[in-house]
This record gives sequence, structure tokens and C-alpha cells, in this order.
Amino acid sequence: MNNLVAFGAGAAMAGAVMAVIYFVAALSYMLTDEERTYMDEPPAFMKPVWPLIRLVTYILGSNLPSSYLTKVDNQLQKNGVSFMVTAEEYISARVVFALLLPFLGWCALASSGKVDPLMLVLLAAGGYFLPVTWVKDARRKRDAELIRSLPVYLEYLTMCVDAGLNFSGALKQAVEKGPRGAMRNEFRIVLRDISSGQTRADALNRLADRVDLKDISIFVRAVVQAEKMGSSMKDTLLVQAKTRLNERFQRAEKMAMEAPVKLVIPLVIFIFPLTFIILLFPIVVKYIEQGTF
Repeated sequence: MNNLVAFGAGAAMAGAVMAVIYFVAALSYMLTDEERTYMDEPPAFMKPVWPLIRLVTYILGSNLPSSYLTKVDNQLQKNGVSFMVTAEEYISARVVFALLLPFLGWCALASSGKVDPLMLVLLAAGGYFLPVTWVKDARRKRDAELIRSLPVYLEYLTMCVDAGLNFSGALKQAVEKGPRGAMRNEFRIVLRDISSGQTRADALNRLADRVDLKDISIFVRAVVQAEKMGSSMKDTLLVQAKTRLNERFQRAEKMAMEAPVKLVIPLVIFIFPLTFIILLFPIVVKYIEQGTF
């Protein structure tokens, strides 16, 4: 009898979950097609629940204060993920995960009859801050990629300026021919700002404020200063390219020198004890067999 009751409860729960999924899918089908022509695909962890995020965006998007949306959009731009999700989608993702994870946890615990409210609260908090963690991780990866690819783009710019192009034309060629990645996206935004009527200095200063990295800020200040003073843009870019490349090598050497120090803790905690156990085990067994211990 108990097995039949448990089976019935499980079947009812599965039916409820399927009904919710069907309801959400039907509502998502009724939504208009989203316009993502100039955006990248959403992050991988959001794709399975993207219909839910679209649904919540449709419901909440027009009800959120414009000042709050502007603040969130600026944060997404500074962290380099505004080309993947909008402010409305980011807020909706936090709401969806804050509700979905406790629901899944309740479904998993209800079959055993032991639903812990504290666990559900922790799951809700984890789901709410999951997109925040993703944004921070994306910022860290983007900063590392920007620092790594900046010398390559500076060499592109130097060669193009040396060939007779102005800075804007050289930047356009670097964006078209350069490697894909965060640096290419940022320079593409600079070109878009220049095309929209902003001066070159303003577009570059926006880049420095948006990225907030020391290497980018130094490059922007050097280019803006060369433009104001009438200095040679080729010489300025050449010096910047050599400096950034030398800093890249110095950074790599520093990481190589820090590697042995970082390996000390794993060696002491994991490798050395295992080595001693392997070496001493035959000796201990021999003494035990002789009755010494």
C-alpha cells in the first residue's frame, strides 16, 4: 500500500511538472519573436530556461523603473555582457532561477517526505545570485582576454597607420582583420560611437570608462594626447605596442615564477603524505609480521 501511495504521489508530481512545462511552453509560443540580430547567443546556463526568461521579461519588462534598468544596463556594459543579455533579461533570469531552483528542490525532497524550508531558502538565494556570479566570472575572463589581445591589435593599428590610413580607418581594418574576442567587440563599439557623431577622443574615453583597465586607460590617454598635441600617431602606437608586449612577457614570467610557490601547498597536503605512506607501508608491515609492533 505504501508503495502504491508513493507511486501515485510521484506520478501526480510528474504530471504537475509536465503541466507547468506545457503551460509555459504555450505562453512562450504566444510571445512575439525576439529580436537578437545584433546580439550573441545567451549564456549556456540560461538556454534551458530561456522560454521562462522570455516570459518573465514580457511580464516584468514594462513594469520596471527606467532608472533601475539604466543602472543594470550600465553594469552589464562595464562587465562586457551587454551583447548577450539585456537588462530586462538579466533581471528576469535572476527571478526565474530564484523560483526554479527551490521548486526543483521541493520536487526532489517531496518524494521522500522530508522538505527542509531552510534548504529551499538557500536554493532560492543561490538561484537569485547565480547570474551575478556569472557576470563576475565573465568580467574576469574578459579582462584577461583584453590584456592578452591588446598588443596584437596595437600592432595591427601600427601597421595600418604606417600604410597611410588615419586612426579611424586603421581601427576599422583592425576590427575586420583582427582575431575575434572581447577586444574586437570593444573596438567595434568605439567605431559605432564615432559613426554616431561622437569625437574620437570621446569614443576612446568611453572605452576606458567602460573597460576600466589600466592597460586600456594608458593606451587611450596616449592616443588622445597625441591627437591633441599633433604628435605622430604611428610613433605613439608603436611605443604602446612595444610597451604592452613587454608587459605581457613580464606578466608571463611572473606567473611562471609564482608557479613553484603555489605548488608547495598541494605538495605538502596531498603528495608528500601519500609518498611517505607508500614508502613506509612495506616497512610497517614487515615490523608487524616480526611482532615488533
